[in-house]
Amino acid sequence: METPATRQPRIIGVVSDTHGHVAYTRQGLQMLESFEVEAVLHCGDIGGAEVVPLFARWPTHFVLGNVDLYEPELETAIRAAGQQFHGRFGRLQLGGRRIALVHGDDFHALAAAVASAEHDLVCTGHTHLAKQERRGATLVLNPGALYRAQPHTVAIVDLETLEATHLRVD
Repeated sequence: METPATRQPRIIGVVSDTHGHVAYTRQGLQMLESFEVEAVLHCGDIGGAEVVPLFARWPTHFVLGNVDLYEPELETAIRAAGQQFHGRFGRLQLGGRRIALVHGDDFHALAAAVASAEHDLVCTGHTHLAKQERRGATLVLNPGALYRAQPHTVAIVDLETLEATHLRVD
C-alpha cells in the first residue's frame, strides 16, 4: 500500500540560478506551490545556505553550480535540512522516470547525459534562459533563472506525460 513516504511524485518543480536571492526564490516557490508540485529539483547556482530552508515544503534535490563551488557550507545546509545533495551531477528516479540533474557549466557532463539516452529527463541551468527540447526520447529542460533573468522563470514537469511548462514568476 502506498503511503505519503513512499508515494512517487507526478508533478515536480524545477528551478535554477537562485544565486542566494531569497525574495526571488520565495516568489518562484510560491508559484510552484500554486501548481501543487510534489518535489523540486534545483539545477545549481544556489548561491548561499539561506536559500535552502525555503524548500522545506518539498523533498528537494540539489546540484552545485559554478557559483556554489565557493560556498562550502551548502552541502552541510542541504543535508541538515533533510534534503538530497548530489554534488555536481545528480542521477535519480522519480515518478518512474530516470532523471539527470546538472548545472550546465560542465558542458561535457551535460552533453554526455543527453547523448547517453539513459535519461527520460535532463534538467540543467547556467544559461539563465528558459528552454526545452527533445533529443530522441529525452526531454532536455532548462527552467530559466530566478535571478539575473528577465523574466524570472521556473518550470513544472508532469512526469506521467513528460510534458514541461515554463512559468513566468514576475
